[in-house]
Amino acid sequence: MFKLNKVNTMKTAILSVILLGFITCGMGQSGEISIKQDASITRLLDVYKISNSESGFYTIQVGFGSYAKAEELKQQVDIDFPDLKAKIIFDSPTYRVQIGQFKSKLEGERKFREVRIKYPESLLLKPEKAKTTN
Repeated sequence: MFKLNKVNTMKTAILSVILLGFITCGMGQSGEISIKQDASITRLLDVYKISNSESGFYTIQVGFGSYAKAEELKQQVDIDFPDLKAKIIFDSPTYRVQIGQFKSKLEGERKFREVRIKYPESLLLKPEKAKTTN
């Protein structure tokens, strides 16, 4: 009789905990959150976006030459470094193959060391951003 009473008490306790859990979840709160932000924060974010878009970046030039040579080199670079975007830049009188856009010199130098093993003639550059006139 004692064991049967103990089993019934355990079942009742477990069912009570489960029922309490369902009741708690069912009565969860819902609503809307509105954030009031100072206008100066919005202006600061706009200035930050503009400054980031106008900042220069570092890139790695892996080679240059005629358009045919640059196109061939770009195809090889795409195979060797698929994680870096390669592009051909025309800088009179030659075509240059450049890869990557690195925000910091340190980040560019790290990748440059890796690229230079495969392309020893490569250079780490910081191109100047073209100025627009208003």
